[in-house]
Amino acid sequence: MTSLDSVLDKDGVRLTVDDAVATVTLTNPAKRNAQSPALWRALTEAGRGLPGSVRVVVLRGEGKSFSAGLDRQAFAPEGFDGEPSFLDMARGPEAELDATIAEYQEAFTWWRRNDIVSIAAVQGHAIGAGFQLALACDLRIVAEDVQFAMRETGLGLVPDLTGTHPLVNLVGYARALEICATGRFVHAEEAERTGLANLVVPADQLDAAARDLAGALLAAPRDAVVETKALLSGALSRTYEEQRTAERAAQGRRLRDLAGLSD
Repeated sequence: MTSLDSVLDKDGVRLTVDDAVATVTLTNPAKRNAQSPALWRALTEAGRGLPGSVRVVVLRGEGKSFSAGLDRQAFAPEGFDGEPSFLDMARGPEAELDATIAEYQEAFTWWRRNDIVSIAAVQGHAIGAGFQLALACDLRIVAEDVQFAMRETGLGLVPDLTGTHPLVNLVGYARALEICATGRFVHAEEAERTGLANLVVPADQLDAAARDLAGALLAAPRDAVVETKALLSGALSRTYEEQRTAERAAQGRRLRDLAGLSD
């Protein structure tokens, strides 16, 4: 393994690279991988630091829980060391608050880049920001003990870490509203049935299942996977005719490449 631990192993995030597969691990099991602004910055750095050889990124959490969500210290008057509390940020200019939230969201956006396929391997609790981090990935493999929940509404907040768009796309508006507004748990069987999970496995098989899926994704030529992901990810925003046009253009690029005619 070519390890990037010496480059990125901080603030509860570790990045390792093994040829075409990168693994991002949340490394604070004592706090059930609770999230903080420092962790979000480290996740953003992990995305920016991926070598060009990486095709698949696996996201996992150490310990019994994938991520129990936002560290509640964010709402304490003292906040985190060297960080303002969320309440102090709310008292500042609206534009600054918006820019800060946008910065936090960057930790959740890069997982959908067309040049990679991301897999979340989720066990135990995936609450709030943890649920949204799992939703940020393209695919989700979950352990039988998984418990998804979106608890922001119950705290007087909204899910703001990019989770609402994939949630609605996966389960539909009505179910997404019910999940968010009630804050209830979604367990493994429902997650698989509704499309939140691609696969459910016993907890002790989670890492192996993620490795197997990564291997299967690497079997196809990279450019074909990149073009296919771009087609599928944009399908919902296109009309039927626009999607037909996009398919033709993508296939033309693939055929020219196979014929050795690409630029």
